[in-house]
Amino acid sequence: MTKLDTRMIDVSDKKDTQRLAIASACISMSTNTLRKVKAKRTPKGDVLSVAQAAGIMAAKQTFGLIPLCHPLLITSIFIDFSFPSKKTAIVIEATVRGKGKTGFEMEALMAAAVAALTIYDMCKMFDQDMTITDMRLIKKTGGKSGTYIAR
Repeated sequence: MTKLDTRMIDVSDKKDTQRLAIASACISMSTNTLRKVKAKRTPKGDVLSVAQAAGIMAAKQTFGLIPLCHPLLITSIFIDFSFPSKKTAIVIEATVRGKGKTGFEMEALMAAAVAALTIYDMCKMFDQDMTITDMRLIKKTGGKSGTYIAR
């Protein structure tokens, strides 16, 4: 039997710094579904408002869902939606800010993922072919490793 050595990283000696993380995800859907979302005409209500709230809630709960994440003091969460002109899709961008000893990447990724899953949940009754793709970290600042910007 293999002994696993899993533990949360000790950040006691790290200094608090201002931090930012931006993550995104994309959900593709039919033209008809996208039209319903934009018009706020779905049986479950305003899809993007609910997805925005769900993403915010998810970022705040990340430490309870990802086993080795630290609880962090989030000072700001912003979730934005855009509609690429050449696709029938919604791009979700989640920005999380705070001050802490470790980064906010997981909180931003969790916010983008749960917002996408919420859109899926609210639209699945008329579009089972939706796909969630391109979930990624776009940018992070703060901490010893400095700034990261995705290529």
